[in-house]
Amino acid sequence: LPSSHSYRGLTLVLTFLSYTSYHLSRKPISIVKSQLHPNCSALGLNPHNDSNSSTWCCWAPFDGDNYKELFGALDNAFLVAYAIGMFISGIFGERLPLRYYLSGGMVLSGLFTALFGLGYFWDIHVLWYFIVVQVCNGLVQTTGWPAVVACVGNWFGKGKRGLIMGIWNSHTSVGNILGSLIAGAWVSSAWGLSFVVPGIIITTVGIICFFFLVEYPEDVDCSPPLHHVMTISEKDPEAVTSNEGPLSLSGQSSVDHSHSPKEPAEEPEAISFLGALRIPGVVEFSLCLLFAKLVSYTFLYWLPLYIVNVAHFGAKEAGDLSTLFDVGGILGGIFAGLISDYTGGRATTCCVMLVVAAPMLFLYNHIGQNGIGTSIAMLIICGALVNGPYALITTAVSADLGTHESLKGNAKALSTVTAIIDGTGSVGAALGPLLAGLISPTGWNNVFYMLIAADVLACLLLARVVVKEARGWCGYMARKRGSSVQLTESVMDGK
Repeated sequence: LPSSHSYRGLTLVLTFLSYTSYHLSRKPISIVKSQLHPNCSALGLNPHNDSNSSTWCCWAPFDGDNYKELFGALDNAFLVAYAIGMFISGIFGERLPLRYYLSGGMVLSGLFTALFGLGYFWDIHVLWYFIVVQVCNGLVQTTGWPAVVACVGNWFGKGKRGLIMGIWNSHTSVGNILGSLIAGAWVSSAWGLSFVVPGIIITTVGIICFFFLVEYPEDVDCSPPLHHVMTISEKDPEAVTSNEGPLSLSGQSSVDHSHSPKEPAEEPEAISFLGALRIPGVVEFSLCLLFAKLVSYTFLYWLPLYIVNVAHFGAKEAGDLSTLFDVGGILGGIFAGLISDYTGGRATTCCVMLVVAAPMLFLYNHIGQNGIGTSIAMLIICGALVNGPYALITTAVSADLGTHESLKGNAKALSTVTAIIDGTGSVGAALGPLLAGLISPTGWNNVFYMLIAADVLACLLLARVVVKEARGWCGYMARKRGSSVQLTESVMDGK
């Protein structure tokens, strides 16, 4: 293979493994929750013969009636730290070597993930220990997403970015699935290993990335990709680009004719935070992701416990069944990327999937536990519709905006733009599990109503970009009809 193809493949594989291990290390907490506060009466008589017979098998401090609130505090400690750190992480990612930044973050993530599990072997029963470990882990895990998206964006142009990144983004769901299976293997015997083993895995992958990851094509004498290509207009070479705006993902972007990869020029400065916010589409997609990620992360952290409480499965069975949601997420991410590449409408693709997701969530809550077949089908469908828009925004959309034509070739914006979008989304990721912990005591129906409302809000926030895409399509069709009329008249004149 040509060297550029080999390096592209290597970059895809290494970044895929990297973020798979990130999510693999995040998933165990959702599996272990049901073991920290199980139904002790189902395990038989209390062997300790103490007065607290109803919670003798629970792990203190999660043995009280407020255990759901404490679980919500654990989730929130990680997610709030992650959301805050993400806004800062992209700025560092633009200014530090991505390879060092990513590898160092993975090693530290492995350390803090393992420390949570060591609380089992060290017999730690104080809440602050687990909270502090979660906060530290949330901060260091922010190194991952801006770094891997920047690396992939540096190597792959806009042409089929949606499909490539849709397939590549399956690392999120693959990591969740592997994390569930690995954590489930030890959850009932020694739940500490459910964290220690993923910690070792992410550390190992981080060391591999340190030695083999290539950040930029120029580092190995390869040409950078073309970031600005025509989408709708490419189907009609004579079409004139509309003046509706420079949003490259709205189906009307212009070709960047000044993309010469080897031109000697001054090294551009990294973009500022406010400068990134001024890129058209960044604010809308960031706010949309806030609500889309709220839904996704509520499922990530609470779905196994919901299945245990509603369908009355054991901890391991619930963990295994919850992986079907992530299987749906893989399919949804690929489908969203493929459709958005074909239509040129990233925002419209997201909106359609979000609109359909709302009634599907309602149906899953009401009929999803009627049988194992129904449960499997609904979990896959809901996973595809919920995670499809989330995957598209955090990958192809982030890369599109980070290499936006308004930046005039400045490649030092990918990490910052990615961090802003995912950081805003992470605020929703923090709110979702917290709200679920507060609302679930009033009934799971109310949790699902909250998720449906979030999906609707996510859709509404993209309305302006959807309108812009619709105008672009109308303009393209009008120009195409005009070209056909001119061609017909030319033929008639020739006759």
